[in-house]
Amino acid sequence: MKIDGGCFCGKVTYEAEADPADVSICHCRDCQQFTGSAYRVTALVPDAAAIRVTAGTPKTFVKTADNGNRSVQHFCGDCGAPLFFSSETNPQGQWGIRWGSIREREALKPARQIWTKSAAPWIHDLGALPGRIAD
Repeated sequence: MKIDGGCFCGKVTYEAEADPADVSICHCRDCQQFTGSAYRVTALVPDAAAIRVTAGTPKTFVKTADNGNRSVQHFCGDCGAPLFFSSETNPQGQWGIRWGSIREREALKPARQIWTKSAAPWIHDLGALPGRIAD
C-alpha cells in the first residue's frame, strides 16, 4: 500500500510502500519514554528503499535498546516529531515508520503487540473509561 506522511510542522515529508498487515504496538520502556505515552505504533517496511524522503532531512539519535541493539531514531529537528526507526548495525534492513506520522493511518490497524511485559497495567481497560467526542 502506498502511504505518505511527515512531521508535525511539515518540514520533513516522505512516501513509502507499507504492508497493512505489518503494524505493531510496542510496549517497551524505550518506546514509552520516546513517545511520552503508554506505547508506540509502528508500520514496518522491509528495508530503507521502501521509504523516500520527499522534503527536508530528518535528524537522528542512536540509542542502545533493552535487547542490546543500537536503534536509530529519525525525527524532525524542528518540531521533534518521530518519523522512523532503523538499526545502526543494519541500516539498509527493516525500517519502522511511526504510525502517527502516516496520513493513511486509519488503514493501518496493529496486528500484534511486542514487549508486553512492559505494558502499562491499565492498557487493556481503556474500553471501561468514559469518553467524549471533542468539538
